[in-house]
Amino acid sequence: MKTLPHELPDDPAQLKQMLLELQQTLAEIDALIAEQSAQIHDLLAQYNAKLDREFAKKSEKLPGAGEVFNEAEAELDSKQVDTLDAQDKALLTELPTLDKSLEQPKRKALPAKLPREEVVVDIDEADKYCNCCQGPLHQMGQSCSETLEFVPAHIKVIKTIRPKYACRQCEQQGVEVAIKTASIPATPIPKSMATPSVLSHIITCKYQFGLPLYRQETLFADIGVTLNRKTMSSWMIRCADFLEPLYQRLKVSLLEQDVIHA
Repeated sequence: MKTLPHELPDDPAQLKQMLLELQQTLAEIDALIAEQSAQIHDLLAQYNAKLDREFAKKSEKLPGAGEVFNEAEAELDSKQVDTLDAQDKALLTELPTLDKSLEQPKRKALPAKLPREEVVVDIDEADKYCNCCQGPLHQMGQSCSETLEFVPAHIKVIKTIRPKYACRQCEQQGVEVAIKTASIPATPIPKSMATPSVLSHIITCKYQFGLPLYRQETLFADIGVTLNRKTMSSWMIRCADFLEPLYQRLKVSLLEQDVIHA
């Protein structure tokens, strides 16, 4: 409530008391404003950080060192509980619960659809006799184990040969000869050396596994193929053009759903 000048008391003691109360009120207001300003500043900083994470430029050349180099160590550190001695394990049992991620992972069976190659590892012929009576041993069974072998991807060149045909009789008579040859096989990008398998490999590596084109350029160079990243960039743009109908069809199908994302 506002106090008019003629309403102020004439007593100096009362005026001093009112002045002190006014100063205390102003101090409380200043503290409240400073607190709210700090909160606004923190919220603004969080908002800007969120914008940076979502929309700022991201360098593909500088991945997180921890994600690239320390992944194995970090994974093993989470399972070091299996290597603790009895005393340390006894201390851990006093804790309420342990994370299930600390349990030893179980090996799953390899997919049955993978091709298999049988390798028989037998003992030497000299060892097929009993150590006691020297009698011949007979096979009572066998033990089997499966290991996974990786066959590196190979690349090959497809040389398309199109025979040309002409009329010898017309050539002898001096008549203009119409040369016949088969049409060039259809390719996704005309006059390009890229086959559908190469294009799908580049697209998959870049957009599914996050492998930039400059790294794919290095991978191709390691196997002796010079493939410039600018060329691959042009291929990606061309692929985007002829995949546009598929994109539009997927978009229509997606928008027809009751729930797009939840």
